[in-house]
Amino acid sequence: MAGDIERIDILVSGGGIAGLVTAAAFGAQGFSTLCVDPAPPVTDESADGADLRTTAFLTPSVALLRRIGLWDGLLPHATPLQVMRIVDAGGTTPRARLIRDFDAAEIGDQPFGWNLPNWLLRREILARLADMPDVRFQPGIGTAGVVTRDSGAIVTLTDGRRVQARLLVGADGRGSPVRHALGIGARTFRYGQKALAFAVTHDVPHGNVSTEVHRSGGPFTLVPLPDRDGKPCSAVVWMENGREVARLAALPPEAFEAELNARSAGVLGRLTQATRLTQWPIVSQIADRFAGPRTALIAEAAHVVPPIGAQGLNMSLADLSALIDLSGDDPGVAAGLAAYDRTRRPEAYARLLGIDALNRASQAGSRPLRDLRAAALGGLYGIAPLRRLMMRAGLGMR
Repeated sequence: MAGDIERIDILVSGGGIAGLVTAAAFGAQGFSTLCVDPAPPVTDESADGADLRTTAFLTPSVALLRRIGLWDGLLPHATPLQVMRIVDAGGTTPRARLIRDFDAAEIGDQPFGWNLPNWLLRREILARLADMPDVRFQPGIGTAGVVTRDSGAIVTLTDGRRVQARLLVGADGRGSPVRHALGIGARTFRYGQKALAFAVTHDVPHGNVSTEVHRSGGPFTLVPLPDRDGKPCSAVVWMENGREVARLAALPPEAFEAELNARSAGVLGRLTQATRLTQWPIVSQIADRFAGPRTALIAEAAHVVPPIGAQGLNMSLADLSALIDLSGDDPGVAAGLAAYDRTRRPEAYARLLGIDALNRASQAGSRPLRDLRAAALGGLYGIAPLRRLMMRAGLGMR
């Protein structure tokens, strides 16, 4: 019966960071917006289930956040990223044998981006949504079924309600219920890797430098955070094969810190673990299509990449920016969604392939391959126009 269907402009399936930002973006334009997610958000670093990863918002993402009224609330908690440093430690011993800095000053007067903890992002964005009259966030509710019509997407929620939306946005992760409901397939690339994510304090100030240390197994990344207990602090993402991650996570604290400091190649002096360890599987994945009738896929429902070069959530916000620009006054109109798919999928796929190649190069275990990787980095860095082009491409700038 038509009477038991609630009609709204936008339904966002998924209340991760991308989904919450999407709700804020459409709400800021005056569209009635409902965001649902099966899991209540964790907004305290010490709580079980807290996401201890961080997100580096690159320049185009900051522009979007400012445009939709989120950035002023996030900026006081953000740490600027002025330099992206690549360290090759693939020699006989885990020491830095090649260091190359990519400085944002070469391509503009702003940092590459700003880094914030994911748990804190959820807290601050939810506080903003609570003040937006056109937005409702309802955790504990998921998407159970989708039927699409020219007039809208009719979504059955897990609490039994039915909602008809002019636009359904699937921002519900790599196993997206929305994508499955639409019958859209996805191609997955597997690496046998996991990532450990946690925070450390260290002896040497980070100087707003984000550092990727390459040896084998995957990159070891240190991303600047505000000081913690009066000490310099960084977020760590440590990628390794799954068996090695399991071994590391099972070590007693002193043995783990010894491994941690060996893997960091000493780039920030002695590292001390400051939060518990969390683990994340590493895959690449891309949906066969980014859109269906009255439906758009964004973020990990559309594409998943390894955490290299701060690309993941920034690609997601590039999806959102394109979707907003192409929606016009009638979000979900067929022509706009076709243009969204035509615009975003090739760009996301090209970026995924580039990150896939970088990750496989970083996994290299044999000494000759590690030497080749170092030589390639040194050669590319030495050509100034190419170096600047790589930096602009990494930011998603033309």
